[in-house]
Amino acid sequence: MDIVVLLKQVPDTETVIKIGADGKSIDTRGIKWIINPYDEYAVEAALRFKDSQATNVTVLSVGPQRTVESIRAALAMGADKGILVDDPATEGSDALGKAQTLVAALKQIPYNLIFCGNRAVDDDDNQVGIMVAEILGIPHLGLAVAVELADGRIQIERPVEGAKVKLVAQLPALVTFGGAHAVWNPRYPSLPGIMKAKKKPLEVKGLADLGLASDQMGASAAKIKIASLELQEARQAGLMVEGDTIGKAKELARLLHEEAKVI
Repeated sequence: MDIVVLLKQVPDTETVIKIGADGKSIDTRGIKWIINPYDEYAVEAALRFKDSQATNVTVLSVGPQRTVESIRAALAMGADKGILVDDPATEGSDALGKAQTLVAALKQIPYNLIFCGNRAVDDDDNQVGIMVAEILGIPHLGLAVAVELADGRIQIERPVEGAKVKLVAQLPALVTFGGAHAVWNPRYPSLPGIMKAKKKPLEVKGLADLGLASDQMGASAAKIKIASLELQEARQAGLMVEGDTIGKAKELARLLHEEAKVI
């Protein structure tokens, strides 16, 4: 069994984001970078297969050299191999460009299953995994909270309103993972795992290695472009109503009626 996990490196969710000087990107200075949390769920799901049966887990990512740190973190968790597509020409690619780059890399390696997060917490596109499946012509099963193999097919459970639905598809297939931290609680790398990760294979490729031309990717080839970024306006401080219980109730009713005008 060969599982490829698509991994993206994103800013730490606790990082204070600042907009760059161009007004269309973020200021990356001083940012701590981590594995996209939903991709980390995908790593954990792949490793659970590895725990129970003969499985080779490859981590595939597109990004700059710093992404090696996140790939090494996944290798320390237990993945077997890492592949990074690091090419300046990919900078500014939209979701389709990223998907096309990943597909070109996937065509060079064996896979029965492709796992990834349903979205990344930075751009929040919720598109790349679905596009990869569509370009490859394989089934996409989304938001899995349980995954198992049955009779040579992949079966998942995903939540729906007040219930769960089971989906089944033939291999190869792509499965995405969403907001189910309690289910896919990622393991911590052990000290031996961290030491082994340093010796595990990690291959770095450029677009030329994938048979792609530089003008096929990047901002110039993007079909969707970011027009601008804006931070949310700071919220006004709350108003504290003082007094005894009856006085507070009267004043609150007055404020809601005369100032907020909601009653």
